[in-house]
Amino acid sequence: MRLVADGTTPASRLVLVKEFETDDGHAFELASPLFLAAGDRIAFEDDGLVVVRASGERLSPAGDWSTRCGPGSLRHR
Repeated sequence: MRLVADGTTPASRLVLVKEFETDDGHAFELASPLFLAAGDRIAFEDDGLVVVRASGERLSPAGDWSTRCGPGSLRHR
């Protein structure tokens, strides 16, 4: 499923997420899976992930960045 991480576009349905892959070949791998509820918004701020719940609660789940493609990548597809 493609999610927009612009901080304003809400998730359209409940989804379980383990990682977020960017269009430029990087991925943010969560330390533990996360449920995003319909209406949650996500953004990358200060090299991390921020989830804003529909209630206004802000979460900053733990995780790490990795490279998905290109020279020196951790995993090739």
